[in-house]
Amino acid sequence: MTGTMTASTTFTITDARYVASKLGADLGYLRAVYGRPAQTKIDDYVEEVAQLLKAGYLDTVDYGFMDSGDAWKLRLRYRATVGGQLIDVSPGGIRTTINTTGLRFHSFLRFSNSWLTLPRPQQETFEKTLPFVRTFGDEPKVGSGTTSTGTGYGRNGTGLSRDLYIDLS
Repeated sequence: MTGTMTASTTFTITDARYVASKLGADLGYLRAVYGRPAQTKIDDYVEEVAQLLKAGYLDTVDYGFMDSGDAWKLRLRYRATVGGQLIDVSPGGIRTTINTTGLRFHSFLRFSNSWLTLPRPQQETFEKTLPFVRTFGDEPKVGSGTTSTGTGYGRNGTGLSRDLYIDLS
């Protein structure tokens, strides 16, 4: 007797919003501890990530605090991940002893290759579905801080891996 079985998973916008909500919880934690970002911005960031993740247009997105020299002091980096060993843990575990006085909150997004190969009119059409449109800029610098990895959020074969960068200098 022989048999075959085919399994298929579909990553839906509901799945993408679930994954992005974990990112939103991390940002809510930053807000609770450091007073930024504003809740309305968190809501926008969550929806932006959900839409980009669902469409396959997200590479990485960073959130955190930068100094006047455009260098990260605390950065959460989320990388879109498909397949492989995805983990789904509870959000949090962010160090709360960083002095953010005089630092500004910032976000930087890097689009995936799928986005970069889209014709500009298709990019513009998709951008209209997002809660805001990002402006182009240089990626912030990192110094001699430390990075910890191993946190991730996933569902139905797609997710976000998170790393935390801290520069105490």
